[in-house]
Amino acid sequence: MLRFSLLFIHCLFIVFVQSRFNSTIEYFDENLSDKNKWAILVAGSNGFYNYRHQADVCHAYHVLRSKGIKPEHIITMMYDDIAHNKMNPFRGKIFNDYSHRDWYKGVVIDYKGKNVNSETFLKVLKGDKSAGGKVLRSGKNDDVFIYFTDHGAPGLIAFPDDELYATRFMATLKYLHRHKRYSKLVIYIEACESGSMFQGILPSNLNIYATTAASPTESSYGTFCDDPNIAACLADLYSYDWIVDSQTHQLTRRTLDQQYREVKRETNLSHVQRYGDTNMGKLHVSEFQGSRNKDSIENDEPPMKVNHT
Repeated sequence: MLRFSLLFIHCLFIVFVQSRFNSTIEYFDENLSDKNKWAILVAGSNGFYNYRHQADVCHAYHVLRSKGIKPEHIITMMYDDIAHNKMNPFRGKIFNDYSHRDWYKGVVIDYKGKNVNSETFLKVLKGDKSAGGKVLRSGKNDDVFIYFTDHGAPGLIAFPDDELYATRFMATLKYLHRHKRYSKLVIYIEACESGSMFQGILPSNLNIYATTAASPTESSYGTFCDDPNIAACLADLYSYDWIVDSQTHQLTRRTLDQQYREVKRETNLSHVQRYGDTNMGKLHVSEFQGSRNKDSIENDEPPMKVNHT
């Protein structure tokens, strides 16, 4: 009996040690490998007509989380007037395509309402705590991903009550580089004339790789605009294309240029552009959007195919 008891205790010890070991490895895979990655997701509009911008950010948030970016390293800005809007027939939910999968649930919104403005956005980038909420706390060894979706015009992108001009945005990016607030930085912008935020003003020596939904002189477009129950487009074309590309690929095997080329091919109503340090295109998307091998989203039904009309 004593021998049996000792054997039983020994087996329990082995199971305990193995369990602790496996937990440590899992923690490393899902957290430590992405501990130096930060993301800022911004929907710069308000009003139900602009449903698609907040839908894009909600979908992007869940994809980044599923890929391993820690929630405390994702900063979101969205007005938050869509999910519970009286015009929303699916109260409390936000969809990004006709499959009506809810992307709103679980999204942590750091800045809402009037706090969604250009001044707060720039403070967040600079790590200025006077922003009043979560700010970027990255350093020289960290990689940063910025995604912005809203309206734009030549030389600016819009927020609900103000605008951010390309010259001021560029000055902030140079500040971040000068103060070693990142190792590498990737920026995706969805807006009309979004190419004008970078063309001719983004140097190639700042370790910044940027893509935009449109050239400096053309519009970008919404998609999934014919839902019989929702009187708004559910997604932006460029945004949906990059988000789904990330959602459906293992990002440690997907380079920035591969994603750029695929999104450029799929986004056929405007001309997707690339700016900055194009040599960074050889880097894997995982360096900015997460490296987790298994994605709960990938096991679900595949995203819908955009109807390019």
